[in-house]
Amino acid sequence: MAAMKPRTGDGPIEVAKESRVIAMRIPAEGGGRLVIEMNAQEAEALLEALKGVVG
Repeated sequence: MAAMKPRTGDGPIEVAKESRVIAMRIPAEGGGRLVIEMNAQEAEALLEALKGVVG
């Protein structure tokens, strides 16, 4: 029998290209992960928006 791992929000942000989409997994407060799927154009828009905030 496989061991069950607890669902925690610990860990780094992960970004991976999965077939036609880019999946971003963000640790969530209280456990689990927020998963966001986007296409290349949406990822580019997110990059530009983050550059405007971060610098």
